[in-house]
Amino acid sequence: MSEVVPIRPRTKPNLAPVRENPRTSGQVQSLSRALWLMNALADCPQGLSLSEVAHRVQLPTSTAHRLLTTLQNERYVRFDSERSAWLIGVQAFQIGSTFVRSRDMVAMARPYMRRLMEESGETVNLAINDRMEVVYLAQVECHKMMRAIAGPGGRARMHCSGVGKALLAYASESELHDVIENQGLTRETQKTLADADALKADLKMIRKRGYAIDDEENAIGLRCVASLVFDEHGEPLAGLSVSGPMARMTDARLPVLGAAVTQIAAEITGELGGLLPAEPTT
Repeated sequence: MSEVVPIRPRTKPNLAPVRENPRTSGQVQSLSRALWLMNALADCPQGLSLSEVAHRVQLPTSTAHRLLTTLQNERYVRFDSERSAWLIGVQAFQIGSTFVRSRDMVAMARPYMRRLMEESGETVNLAINDRMEVVYLAQVECHKMMRAIAGPGGRARMHCSGVGKALLAYASESELHDVIENQGLTRETQKTLADADALKADLKMIRKRGYAIDDEENAIGLRCVASLVFDEHGEPLAGLSVSGPMARMTDARLPVLGAAVTQIAAEITGELGGLLPAEPTT
């Protein structure tokens, strides 16, 4: 599995007095501080000493210990006596697992898809890998007369679609072999990468660049730029793409669209509690 890094944008805790109702302000502040402690521990799977976690959230050691003990009683954190380290507890895991089971990827991704459509002016698609074939889950159409249409439920081949190649770039060797040898690299257009070596070179570039480009490889006159949404294990969960006619998706626009779709895909990853793979070192 690829090394993963957490997407956890978080602001520095604000320890200024909380302006709340006097009867509830202490309770609200204690809850906020307890959550700060859990967030700090979540960032350090190896655990933190009492002084380390208190320093990270800028709390007195005595206050941090009191809150950690309360969280320990409810099993949200645990204490490793051998290493004198505090760690996330099983109850926090159970709550996180409930989120994973209950999340609706399409519903959570749609606001981001709509924003990407408005920013790019092109149609946005969300798709998954179903038995090494692309299946479209959702689409937000642009407002222009000329636009790409691939409705929910539509399918495409992995090797000649933007989303498919983005997903294929992170596929296992056996999955890639299945696409090349068993399914075959069918030529949809003259630009389809029907040669295994050419496809593998393109997949290597996709991993390095962070997004895939379908340059009229699936349909003449149509271009697509795609990036990936990752799950909590740093594995590809879905592909996000913008697609449109070559007249608008010019060579000069491709890097701009690539950066935009990659950024939105990363935001969706964070919204779903996912993890981004570490950037390639070469």
